[in-house]
Amino acid sequence: MITPTTFWQESVGFPLLTTMAFTPLIAMVAVLYSHSPAMTKRVSYAATSLNTLLSLYLLIKFDVDKAGLQFAEQFSFLGLSYSVGIDGLNILFIPLIACATLLVLIYISATQTSGNSRLIAGVLGYEAILMAAFCAMNVLQFWFLTVAELLPLILMAKQSELDQKKRHLVVRLLQFFGASLFMTLCGFLLLAFGLIDSEHPLTFDFMTLKSNNAYLHDETLIFILLFYGFAIRMPLFPFHGWLPLLVEQGKLTSMTVFIIGLKLGVYAMIRFIFPLVPGIAEQWANYVLILCLISIFYGALLAFMQNNIYRLLAFATISHTGMLVFGLFSFNEHGLEGTLLLSLVYGLASLGMLLSISLINEQTRTVMIPRLGDLFDSHTTLALLFMITALSTMIMPGSLGFDAGHLLLEGVIEEHEWGVSITILTGHVLAAGFLLWAFQRMFLASSKRHIHYSRNDQTINQERIIALIICSLLIGTGLNSMPLLNLIEKDVAELVRQYPVHSSQDGAETPNDNVETDDKDAAP
Repeated sequence: MITPTTFWQESVGFPLLTTMAFTPLIAMVAVLYSHSPAMTKRVSYAATSLNTLLSLYLLIKFDVDKAGLQFAEQFSFLGLSYSVGIDGLNILFIPLIACATLLVLIYISATQTSGNSRLIAGVLGYEAILMAAFCAMNVLQFWFLTVAELLPLILMAKQSELDQKKRHLVVRLLQFFGASLFMTLCGFLLLAFGLIDSEHPLTFDFMTLKSNNAYLHDETLIFILLFYGFAIRMPLFPFHGWLPLLVEQGKLTSMTVFIIGLKLGVYAMIRFIFPLVPGIAEQWANYVLILCLISIFYGALLAFMQNNIYRLLAFATISHTGMLVFGLFSFNEHGLEGTLLLSLVYGLASLGMLLSISLINEQTRTVMIPRLGDLFDSHTTLALLFMITALSTMIMPGSLGFDAGHLLLEGVIEEHEWGVSITILTGHVLAAGFLLWAFQRMFLASSKRHIHYSRNDQTINQERIIALIICSLLIGTGLNSMPLLNLIEKDVAELVRQYPVHSSQDGAETPNDNVETDDKDAAP
């Protein structure tokens, strides 16, 4: 099955995707060599603002009537292949990365770390890596970018006054990410070397691997390696051990990886597992769904037991991850569309909750829920930001989470009937409960101690800007989600047609059926 490809020359006048990856990278170098805090601030804001505008330009120029890659860039140099492209499966993540980075920089300018050039450079470097990773159409290129992702994370962890606990955090991060990288590398190598014969030379190009995936060997092993490798990144139970520790120990580090880095695992599963080994994914679906159910309830119940608001949000993410993967393994258009939209919602909502809590922590010097309380009057903007973003994750009418959640549930009902849907909704109600419980204790309940905090007009204005941007995006897209659905529906439908069992049940052709044929060159 050959996927249509439209190169950048046919749509725009410059290599848009490479420009968006290199803009923050160039700014990072400039920031590292800058000795002026004012210059550091101007350069970082200019780069992130430019990338945000370019991401909007990308959405405008994207052709919603065509399936396949758009804005593609491909070239080889010294035996290395560079390939990037955008389709409906990754287009929503690009503006999310740009917007999140801009908001994190606004947050930094409102804290005592506003003059820390190394910290700002780490954020810019992380944006560049994520931009390149979400666009990568070469599996080895994608893997090297996930390796590079560790560098700014460790840099930012070290910039937050490393003590013994933070050293332990770095070690744990390397352990978990190292295991993930090792498994995904082995899976990618099996993909590439599994196709080598007289007609298929060695290649790591995703489009070539996809068009020849009917000739793959060791498909089950490939699925296991890639699934477990990506499950660590999401993280899905029981591969979640690194996330609560990371979120608890490193404020800014947790933001960068928490907001978008986790979504890289969900995206990688959509991009590299379902198109390449769809039949095996269907065979393992029941096992994966059991892990998803455990994640939903385990994350929700553990969140209820937390007094540290950072750890509570970490376990909320584990619960949300179960919902996302459940939608993926429903193997229908509604489930996949709901997962993609809900990934966008969870990214923005997690960003909003983390920024509100981090700004409160910056002023009160505590994230322990029992020590907080009665903050609504003094921190009204942050309270409303936390409440609206929390409600968005609860499928609140009027927000994008409402449409996304209903699409996902439709997909689950189509595949698993009402019993399973009611079960995951029960887990979602628990998630709603612990977030509302946290809001009540932090902002409405009477404080057990007098809280000292210091704020100035600049900090208050930055809080308002952050709240306005996030709430406007969540509610604005919720009032009319059709433009976002139009961006993804063509490629989602194309991906669903590649599922052997489910597409055959609909009477469609099954591109990966193991049908004997005398024509060796037949399309897989």
